[in-house]
Amino acid sequence: MNPELPADAITDVAPNLFPLIATGIFFVALLAIAAWGMTKTSNTNDFFLGGRTLGPWVLALSYGAAYFSAVVFIGFAGTYGWLVSFKSIWVGIMNGLVGSLLAWLVLGRATRRMTRRLNASTIPEFFSARYGSSGMKIVAAIMIFFFLLPYSASVFAGLTYLFKEVFGISMTMALTIITATTGIYLIVGGYKAAARIDFLQGTIMFFGTLCMVAFVLTYFGDLFGGVDKALSKAVENYNLRLTGELSAVQTNEFKPMPSWLFWSVVFMTSIAPWGLPQMAHKYYAIKSEDQIVKGAVVCCVFATLVGCAAYFIGGFAHLLPEDTLAKTLTTDKTTIDVNMLVPVMLVEALPQWFLAIVLLLVLSASMSTLCALALTSSAALSIDLIKGFVAPNRSEKQHLAIFRICCGIFIVFSFLIALFSPSWIVALTALSWGAICGGFLAPYIYGLFWRGVTKAGAIAGLATGLLVSNGIYWSLFFGKSPAIAKSYSPAVASIAMVVPFLVVPIVSAVTRKLEPERIALAFGDADEGAPSTSDADAESSKA
Repeated sequence: MNPELPADAITDVAPNLFPLIATGIFFVALLAIAAWGMTKTSNTNDFFLGGRTLGPWVLALSYGAAYFSAVVFIGFAGTYGWLVSFKSIWVGIMNGLVGSLLAWLVLGRATRRMTRRLNASTIPEFFSARYGSSGMKIVAAIMIFFFLLPYSASVFAGLTYLFKEVFGISMTMALTIITATTGIYLIVGGYKAAARIDFLQGTIMFFGTLCMVAFVLTYFGDLFGGVDKALSKAVENYNLRLTGELSAVQTNEFKPMPSWLFWSVVFMTSIAPWGLPQMAHKYYAIKSEDQIVKGAVVCCVFATLVGCAAYFIGGFAHLLPEDTLAKTLTTDKTTIDVNMLVPVMLVEALPQWFLAIVLLLVLSASMSTLCALALTSSAALSIDLIKGFVAPNRSEKQHLAIFRICCGIFIVFSFLIALFSPSWIVALTALSWGAICGGFLAPYIYGLFWRGVTKAGAIAGLATGLLVSNGIYWSLFFGKSPAIAKSYSPAVASIAMVVPFLVVPIVSAVTRKLEPERIALAFGDADEGAPSTSDADAESSKA
């Protein structure tokens, strides 16, 4: 199976010295921070949570950088900008308000408090301690490692599209460079280094996104006699394609996206962060509760700007001329590869020197996400399975070495999947989010806020989400066609997230309640009258 893109999809842009130098400096900076992180990492708590001492700015940008990756800038922006035009900006708006601001305000304090009471540092550990189920811990750990692999692969694949366009190198070479750099700085530095690298990368993403929008607007404004005329023309071309009066390219039929399917994308991308373990991980690591509101606001501003900018740029794909669109055709010349739209557009619209900034922007977004995925998945193996069951008596130094090895294994597997499935970026993401969030979201949120949820209810919610997401997806894949399964994957993921919220209370109403001592520990009943967690944090800071 040949993972290479067709030869005529490659632009004739020669490798540029400035992007090469900028990328080299960027990689050197990452490795330097990683080396510093290694000196600050002596145990698995340091490696995974940064010692639970990170501030709101670092964690908020780390959350936002992990939220957005090449999947958004390349896969989602190109796909939905093409299918629904500028309506896709709603995805960015809701990602900022619901997926960032509301998620932090609702989950941040509750997660931090309960995970500290239960001495849990991962979602599987939370499930085990909250519901008294070691089996649930094992299943959750396996789900995390297995289903975050395709998501990680989609991030790798998305990033290589732009890497290839800028440098004119093969997808295999681009993947190899990105994989090696990500693996080295994560395995060496751990989360203390990764979080600070995320802060650097988030800063690049924020300002780089503003500049990218400005350049794209200037480019199309000059072509069409003003920004307002360019916007109107993009909408007009989209509407003409809806009616069939304007073809995408001679061999391609334009198929618009149904509204219900688009809003399932909005729902999926905004609600998924509530249940993704790599996002919940940020709440465990924050230094004190007082910093949660500040983190929520910073994260909201960051996510809204970056998300809206990405989808806004995707809407300009309808201004690309026929000869440029022809570069995005798949091998059979019948379909546009929507993942190619934004890379081709940026190469057309941006000056060569600024392509270096854009490359760093997408690199930053992707590598932050990859680190979060690798850390979370490796923790599922090393902390939840190996340390929890297989070899609990090994020394802390040995467990840290195992954690690093697991990170390496996860990154290598992600590389291999990405190598052979580059065109399935959106579908791979939706499949991963549907399985994990479908299984985790209801037991996690009910566990934080409802005393009445039972062990059987939580297990039923986990099983329902997993079965619904995979059952519907693979039924469409084998019963209809892979293309239909790919197109409907966001709706499948959304359904899988909702159904367990109905199942958990129904099963909990007819099954045995948890022992009062476990509930009291989880909700801090024994701490009533004692100093609050926030006060304790403040005293600790003074000391």
